[in-house]
Amino acid sequence: MADIDWEALRASAREVSTKAYVPYSKFPVGAAALTDTGEVVVGANVENASYGLTLCAECALVSKLHVDHGGARLVAFTCVDANGDLLAPCGRCRQLLFEHGGRALLVDSAAGVMTMDEFLPGAFGPEDLEKVQ
Repeated sequence: MADIDWEALRASAREVSTKAYVPYSKFPVGAAALTDTGEVVVGANVENASYGLTLCAECALVSKLHVDHGGARLVAFTCVDANGDLLAPCGRCRQLLFEHGGRALLVDSAAGVMTMDEFLPGAFGPEDLEKVQ
């Protein structure tokens, strides 16, 4: 954890939040993560008039992870609002982050940095699918 520059990661999340598309809620969110290849990937939320179709910043981040970073694994993640205050990912996004970072993914939270295993205990993942053939 000592080699992760959390302030720089939070700054990247704050910066990308300025690119969010939030005409309805006016609540921009930015997410940033460090990959196992040492690159930073970012995402911002994109709203839709049908609120249920809104894409969270984490969804945008994971999409960019595959498009721009060849599917590298996430090792550290943070998410902030427009003020730079830390936000906790929703349940859907926790599962999404788990899928692309695993149990050891470090998550920046108001309670401190924790592993995804602590943040999403008992998560269902790809290894569970392999149990039934």
